[in-house]
Amino acid sequence: MDKKKVLIVDDQNGIRVLLLEVFSSEGYNTFQAANGKLALEIVKQESPDLVLLDMKIPGMDGLEILKHIKAIDPSIKVIMMTAYGELDMIKEATDLGALMHFTKPFDIDEMRMEVNKQLQGGSSSDRYAVGS
Repeated sequence: MDKKKVLIVDDQNGIRVLLLEVFSSEGYNTFQAANGKLALEIVKQESPDLVLLDMKIPGMDGLEILKHIKAIDPSIKVIMMTAYGELDMIKEATDLGALMHFTKPFDIDEMRMEVNKQLQGGSSSDRYAVGS
């Protein structure tokens, strides 16, 4: 089975390194980008299954990157990372197709569980099968 691909887009090196370690150890193929231009090149070349995208990136901001990702491939799942109550931006990101957001500093285990749920869950809906 092909490994799922996760792209981490954040201008903070420490966060990229942390998330790379976490998701590599979960068995994903992980890619990283410090800016929008590089992120979009990786999206075009690798078509990741899921992108963890920081909202505040110098140059091209998260919303702009999100628009481009969805234009390249609408099926790519995007989870936003936000620094501080950027509620208007969060709403816009959701309208543009982001699944959800994590506010920094985020709980790494919560994020890991959510990414696993998004990438391993057979269905993309939020309904869970009850009983078996």
